[in-house]
Amino acid sequence: MNSSVIEVEENIVKVTVEVPETDLAGAIEVAFKKIAKEVNLPGFRPGKVPRRVLEARFGTSFARGEALNDALPEFYVQAVRDNEIDVIGAPDFEIVEGEEEGDIVFEALVETRPLTVVEGYQALEVEISSPLVSDADVQEHIDSMRGQYGELATVERAAIKGDHVTIDISAVQGEEDVSGLTAEDYTYELGSGGIVPEIDEALTGSSAGDDLTFDAEHPDPEQDEGLTFTVKVKEVQEKVLPDLDDEFVAEASEFETVAELTKDVTSRLESGKRNQAVSLASERTSRALAALVDGDVPQPLIDHEVQNRLQNLVMQLAQQGVEIEKYFEATGQSVEGLREGLREPAESDVRVDLALRHIAKAEELVASDADVEEEYGTIAEQMGLDVEGVREEFAKHGTVFELKADIGKRKAMEWLEARVTLTDEDGNVVDRSLLDEPEVEEPEAPPETTNDADEAGDDEA
Repeated sequence: MNSSVIEVEENIVKVTVEVPETDLAGAIEVAFKKIAKEVNLPGFRPGKVPRRVLEARFGTSFARGEALNDALPEFYVQAVRDNEIDVIGAPDFEIVEGEEEGDIVFEALVETRPLTVVEGYQALEVEISSPLVSDADVQEHIDSMRGQYGELATVERAAIKGDHVTIDISAVQGEEDVSGLTAEDYTYELGSGGIVPEIDEALTGSSAGDDLTFDAEHPDPEQDEGLTFTVKVKEVQEKVLPDLDDEFVAEASEFETVAELTKDVTSRLESGKRNQAVSLASERTSRALAALVDGDVPQPLIDHEVQNRLQNLVMQLAQQGVEIEKYFEATGQSVEGLREGLREPAESDVRVDLALRHIAKAEELVASDADVEEEYGTIAEQMGLDVEGVREEFAKHGTVFELKADIGKRKAMEWLEARVTLTDEDGNVVDRSLLDEPEVEEPEAPPETTNDADEAGDDEA
């Protein structure tokens, strides 16, 4: 079999395939066997009609047509693999020669993945949360722990955030009392955002003995008419925190000293902020990269990504023992609705994919033979196979070029993430080294000890 490829227009190629008639012989034999199962001839059992009888009765053209219908897609796939064509759609076939007899020549028009040009990726800038932990962050965390052991004490001053205010409260809608929003001697923590958001503003600065009235939106979004609250401030209490000393730390935690607690809190906050910053850096870099891809992207790519996401969901649910039908019942979704909901994130992923392919090509981030062999090893380890078997499977299916493309995209993302400018919420440039996992210090080896008895024996000797 011979094949060739020419570009007929942007992202559309024509694959011409020449197949010797002898290569079709096996497919024709299979076609005759299928026909034998489908016809009823007197004197023959179904499926047992000899080929010579079928040829005499129906001729060879019908079987040849069946064989072409079955074999052409296989010949086409082989041509795509041989020429490493990055197709993204279904082909349109046309038999040019040999439909009735002789060697076969057919053509296939097919859409290919576009080579997108991306501008501006070298100067990409994204905002992330700062990975730095301040003394105030550590103190706030420790104070939160102290607050669990705090005691309330009455104060003769205006209420501030964090105080506990004892109130009588009632609410009316129009002229009717609202059940559930009326209480006496109710203790409310100022700044907690409970009841209704407007209550914090009303209570801030109030003192014992004050009578307050304020309007607020109804907490039920389906209610159009607002509420009017009446509040009697009866007592203001502040939370008195226990002293932060070694005695408190030993009682309230697994540590013995304030220094040990502070070190642990700092470490955990640093780890949390670092992980959050790393996650945001990756997510927002991808989002910014997708935005650099101008224009529409091919629908077949989006459809393919939607299908992949749907299949992944089905697999994840299956691992949890949940059938997809039960999932639809529980969520009230349909297959069509789910597909539609997946289209936007799928399109974003397609744009990232196209951009990374461009960067890999522009920056010459190609997959070396060593990279491919390393990938074979990784796949073999994950799937419990031997490396040679994995190598043979990729060669058999002609997908080595796809594997190389995936490696190139991974290199492109690593290249980009190493160069994108990261800024925090205040616009300050974030030192990328702060996102690296800290090196684990190796424990010091215990000092060598000697056996006093042995030394004494040696001296006597």
